[in-house]
Amino acid sequence: MLQWIDQNGFDIVFVCDYEGIIHYTSSSITRLLGYLPEEVVGTSSLAYLESCDVPVLRNRFETTTEWPQRFHLTVLDNRGKHIWMEASISLTENQGVPYYVGVAKDVSDKKEIEEMMFRSEKMSVAGQLAAGIAHEIRNPLTSLKGFLQLIQAGISRKEEYYQIMVEEIEKIETITSELLFISKPVAENKEPETIHEMLQDVITLLYSQARLQNVQISFEKGENSKLLCDRSQIKQLFINLIKNALEEMPHGGKIDIRQRQEGKDCIVDVVDEGPGIPDEVLAKLKEPFFTTKKEGTGLGLMICTQILDKHNGALDILRNETKGSTFRASLPISL
Repeated sequence: MLQWIDQNGFDIVFVCDYEGIIHYTSSSITRLLGYLPEEVVGTSSLAYLESCDVPVLRNRFETTTEWPQRFHLTVLDNRGKHIWMEASISLTENQGVPYYVGVAKDVSDKKEIEEMMFRSEKMSVAGQLAAGIAHEIRNPLTSLKGFLQLIQAGISRKEEYYQIMVEEIEKIETITSELLFISKPVAENKEPETIHEMLQDVITLLYSQARLQNVQISFEKGENSKLLCDRSQIKQLFINLIKNALEEMPHGGKIDIRQRQEGKDCIVDVVDEGPGIPDEVLAKLKEPFFTTKKEGTGLGLMICTQILDKHNGALDILRNETKGSTFRASLPISL
């Protein structure tokens, strides 16, 4: 069987022991990476990886079952060139000794196309942002200009106009603060943190605002998942999500925060009793500057998405069966 694979396979087939030592590799490794099979047999599979991917493969060795797991790695060929590969490994036994059987294929061309599309999309988003910034800042500036002209003309009730002008300036300040958060490079400051403590901090912070709006916040705790994360960013994520829920219920209601662990992910649902989200709005919610709120900037959910992207997480927005919406944040737990 191995001989047939060796002669006919286009992908690299390999067998490793529990320590990651290579016991077999198909001859296709020469075509794809430039190594001879006899060069790599007996060496550590970790030695051929980009340093940042070493923990990824180690983790796969520790958690793999008999069911194949698919993942991506950057492998170094015999000239030191980075090759983007898609691999899958599964656990098997030979006379009671555990071994890993894996298949790896070169997906560098696919990766290059994806990156090209991503760059194109970023340029498109940049254009949307520029248009949105111009629109969102121009509106309060137009108001300010009008009030200044009225004051210059000697209009009465200046104190009332001063207050409105301050509010317009605060709008511009809010927009620029959120734009700075989106645009500035955030330094990696990830530490092991527990989800219960971070969520409780956020609930405590927003308790007064919820009470003023006659909104009750409940916290349903699951397993206290440990996350490798930037604490301040994750707290900002949940501040945005819970504030969003509060804004949906200005006249009272209930917010349920439901946290649980599913496999290797920590799931946090923020469930509100607001009016719900129509289909045409649901599709646009993550777009920059799109908002249904009178005082909203449309950047809050974009910030949430960016934070989750940096933590390999995801945000799903669901419409509840009865009333309201659920904003679901998924984050990988720290093993």
